[in-house]
Amino acid sequence: QVQLVESGGGLVQPGGSLRLSCAASGSIFSINAWAWYRQGPGKQHDLVALIMAGGRTKYVDSAKGRFTISRDNGKNTVYLQMNSLRPEDTAVYYCNARVVTIPVANEYEYWGQGTQVTVSS
Repeated sequence: QVQLVESGGGLVQPGGSLRLSCAASGSIFSINAWAWYRQGPGKQHDLVALIMAGGRTKYVDSAKGRFTISRDNGKNTVYLQMNSLRPEDTAVYYCNARVVTIPVANEYEYWGQGTQVTVSS
């Protein structure tokens, strides 16, 4: 089957940067879309960034100009570059992928295990 493994979270000072990675492995034919979600303390599970098959991206308003989602199709990996981090960015970040599997070629949605991002001085 398919597994998503996240890495790159940690503790960073306000104004600092982190780069999250999420690597998919298993019976993958293609990945049609990637997304990053986050859930902060007492907050909803919200979409942060999305990249679609055609390369179009979408960001939550608070992330525009600070976060960049990108992908490496050859490595089946998505990244979230986070710059100018703020304390309110503190959350558990989850990657999400819509994966076309082989040999059946069905599309399934998979989630990473989550990685903690803490922004604090």
